[in-house]
Amino acid sequence: MSAAGEERIPLARPVLGEREEELVLEVIRSGMLSLGPMLPRFEGGLAARIGVAPELAVGVANGTTALHLAVREQGWGPGDEVLTTPLSFIASSNCLLFEGAKPVFCDVDPATLTVDPAAVESTVGPATAGLLPVHIFGFPADMPRIEAIAAEHGLGVVEDAAQALGTVCADGTRAGARGNPAAFAFYANKQMTTGEGGMLISGSEEAAEVARSERNQGRAPGMKFMEHDRLGFNYRLTDVQAALGIAQLERLDSMMEARSRIAAAYSEAFAAVGGAEPGAGDPDDIVLPLGDRGAERRSWFVYVLRLPKGVDRDGVIAELDRRGIDARPYLPCIHLSSFFRERFGTREGSFPVAEDFSRRSLALPFYPELPEASRERVVRELVDVLGRGTD
Repeated sequence: MSAAGEERIPLARPVLGEREEELVLEVIRSGMLSLGPMLPRFEGGLAARIGVAPELAVGVANGTTALHLAVREQGWGPGDEVLTTPLSFIASSNCLLFEGAKPVFCDVDPATLTVDPAAVESTVGPATAGLLPVHIFGFPADMPRIEAIAAEHGLGVVEDAAQALGTVCADGTRAGARGNPAAFAFYANKQMTTGEGGMLISGSEEAAEVARSERNQGRAPGMKFMEHDRLGFNYRLTDVQAALGIAQLERLDSMMEARSRIAAAYSEAFAAVGGAEPGAGDPDDIVLPLGDRGAERRSWFVYVLRLPKGVDRDGVIAELDRRGIDARPYLPCIHLSSFFRERFGTREGSFPVAEDFSRRSLALPFYPELPEASRERVVRELVDVLGRGTD
């Protein structure tokens, strides 16, 4: 309870019900808790949702492992540099380090917050082996331009779609359906959840077969229990998790529609106190997250505002916490983490657009079953903390 006795409003909460219970119980009763029939069923369902062949979908333990296998699919390793964004969850850079490749950062577009193609173009160098764009917060990276740069320079591409199930790019193609290796994730705060879990969409059926072996300690399908024909990992997705995923896919449309409605309601409320989408208002005031733009479709993962410049963002979070509302900074820049500073000598001021967003970012409670009264309370309390009134 908050100081006023009201129920606390969490940042995120999954939608789970009887169908999830039914399918999980089916797995438990079958005795096939891993590598059973639910896994290919889930892989096929997700592939159909994205619009790719089921043979390309490889269920794995989480989004990070999907990214790692995608990096291996591209063959990136020691001596290779891969251009990516500093404004992302750190896994999109760590997955390169796992294989000895080096992430090289490029600043982001101030409206979309995805990697700026112009910055990518100007950063390509002799050691550049690939590009790793991130569909941050569910808004699509400019894949047509990024892929054109890759084609011009002979570079591979991996899509980080961990936050972007349902995202549609500028040319009308869904994220993950472009022929590049792509990684999805199903943590509890995502558009759908398996608790933990991820999915690699491989660029070819041959690569997908390799990834299936790699996720299972290097054992190819049909091999004896203790035979291994390549380096592998324990990256399996269990049938219990796959069962959750199947049930979540069945309700995905309704969950995504609810997210869109809540995002629109938030934006309408904050527009009434001076907020505007990027490019439509004062960039130093409240900046709302960008909605759909042309053919681009956002899949709403989180709702993140940019607070006015000069506002003590951490102080706002602390005060909302005191009032019983969860909020978070979303996201810290990767290059400013202590690990990257110490290992690569990265420093503040290198990527001003990403850094400005990161300093001002505020993620608010956002999930499909967020009650209207709770959403209105979030708006009311934040407006009050910011010292703004509604007429």
